[in-house]
Amino acid sequence: MEPEKPSFFSTRYIKFLGGRNTIFSLILLLMIGLVIMIYDEISFIFVPLTVFLGNVILPIILAVIVYYLLRPILRLLEKIKIKRVWGILIIFLVLVGLITLLVFLVFPFLKGQIFKLVEELPTYFIQLFNDLDAFLRTSIFKDYYLQIENDVASVLNGLPDEIGEFVQNTVTGIATGISSIVGVLTSFVLAIVTVPFIVFYLLKDGEKLPNFVMKLFPPRMRDDLQEVFTGIDRQISSYIQGQILVSMCIGFMIYIGFTIIQMPYALLLGVIAMVTSVVPYLGPVIAITPAAIIALVTSPLLLVGLAIVWTVVQLIEGKFISPQIMGKSLHVHPITIIFVLITAGSLFGVPGVILGIPGYAILKVIISHFYTLFKKRYNKFEPVIENHYEYTNHKVD
Repeated sequence: MEPEKPSFFSTRYIKFLGGRNTIFSLILLLMIGLVIMIYDEISFIFVPLTVFLGNVILPIILAVIVYYLLRPILRLLEKIKIKRVWGILIIFLVLVGLITLLVFLVFPFLKGQIFKLVEELPTYFIQLFNDLDAFLRTSIFKDYYLQIENDVASVLNGLPDEIGEFVQNTVTGIATGISSIVGVLTSFVLAIVTVPFIVFYLLKDGEKLPNFVMKLFPPRMRDDLQEVFTGIDRQISSYIQGQILVSMCIGFMIYIGFTIIQMPYALLLGVIAMVTSVVPYLGPVIAITPAAIIALVTSPLLLVGLAIVWTVVQLIEGKFISPQIMGKSLHVHPITIIFVLITAGSLFGVPGVILGIPGYAILKVIISHFYTLFKKRYNKFEPVIENHYEYTNHKVD
């Protein structure tokens, strides 16, 4: 047998790096980088697509959320022999009735609390700053605080020279921002108007969509796609339904607790807690801020009551509500959730904070499935070890 001819891939350095696989991986990364660079240079071609997605993505996201909230109810109606279309109409009528009750019964009282809180909020802030100023002037940090105060005073003395330029820039910014605000409001109103129509067709034909998409792919890929679609559907459904139910429970418990300790604006603060709790970990911090300011200004006893209520709510939510409603469906570590929220918020703002976790769950399902396929293919084409019986016995010994 002729000796194997030395090649580039048989050198010690290339073998140390991993051989052919490493070289091909580097070439693949290089090609991906070139593709990204080319697309970045011709990004103007995709401006119409960006505008289209910017106008369409909001109503679709809202419709998908509503769809996953209403789908269990529709399935329950189908189990009692109600046709799908009639079930959708019944759900829509009930929703219209509930929204009407909220508008005429709850919203007027809530609106009064909102206007009253907005009116009194500057007073709360002024009182809080005065109390903090009085505390710092008599504390061990007095010298540092007075030095900072002198620095601030020197800055304020030179401020009138810059007020004219600041006001001019502010007015220019407001004038240019009004058109963008009007555009955002118009897009939001159009999204709200179109959401019911999208929800109707999602409830009617949404479960047929995965089958339609799978028909676009070769038959040998359809089983894998079915698993991916099933995993994505399970992740989104469990997250949306679970997070909404958990948020409603938190808002209700906060309202009851704040009512017991006679916290001002208990209903409004409960609603704020319910809305912000949609975002894990960061939401509760945002929700407790206005309540903490009110409690600090009002009385120390109210602050103690606030701490007790918040601790009890968090314990009940963490030990009983979330495990029962959401379980371990997402399998995402809390540290990972925090990093995902920070990254998504930095990239996409408030929508990124809200949609970061379900987006991560979807990517996790897709990447995990492709990694499973990769392992199957790798094991399939991995060379068989000669004298496997002797090798195994030797390894056991």
